[in-house]
Amino acid sequence: MTYTAVVLAGSRPGRDAFAEQYGASLKALIPIGGEPMVRRPVCALLSSDCIGSVIVMTQRPDEIAPALPSDARLSIRSSGESIASTMLALCSDSDARWPLLVTTADHALLDDATVDEFCAAAVDRDIAIGVVERGAVLRRLPGTRRTWLKFRGGAYTGANLFALRSQAVAPVIELWRSVEQDRKNGFRLISLLGPLVLLGVALRLLTIDQALNRLGAKFGLKVGAVQLSNPLAGVDVDKPEDHALAEAIIGGRA
Repeated sequence: MTYTAVVLAGSRPGRDAFAEQYGASLKALIPIGGEPMVRRPVCALLSSDCIGSVIVMTQRPDEIAPALPSDARLSIRSSGESIASTMLALCSDSDARWPLLVTTADHALLDDATVDEFCAAAVDRDIAIGVVERGAVLRRLPGTRRTWLKFRGGAYTGANLFALRSQAVAPVIELWRSVEQDRKNGFRLISLLGPLVLLGVALRLLTIDQALNRLGAKFGLKVGAVQLSNPLAGVDVDKPEDHALAEAIIGGRA
């Protein structure tokens, strides 16, 4: 199956102090490993045989364009003011080529092997969500701080990789919009599944797959997690500590 990859490179309104700290006008343009951050996941996607084309979504295409590689499979489009509004617009686009693989511009350590692994495991899901298990991350990066979602059988961090099979996923994106501003809050995310599921997760009665199966059942969709083998898939660059960590990993110092 060949995916259309969507790279979310938008920014929030107002000043971006994180970007300014590194002399960049946008977070996606912060330099990492000697190149703009957004270029790294885009190149990983273009290197994967599972990806047919890549769309970079941003409110400021003219600033992002010079940071991207030259490739006929790559295009840039204007995004909405939020991730949810951007994705809902794609869902209503009659020209959209499904399935979609969605990631973010701050996924600076993404590689083509991880993209291939995720795509292969996601083929039978309406929605697939990439995750990395806590033990794997901490063995590779002791002491790193991530957002952990805790279930029976393990704790996981998101890998900023999502597979969407068709326009039928739009109601789930609409539901997610309600907690978009709290997406780093594990319990706020789990609250989407309803009070009984939230209680089951809090008491560690449900595995991650059981919780996601219940979400899918509400919409008649098959929703599941894809546990990725590379622990670096769980690292995004949201703050200065993440930037230092990513630079150290790329430079072979971590």
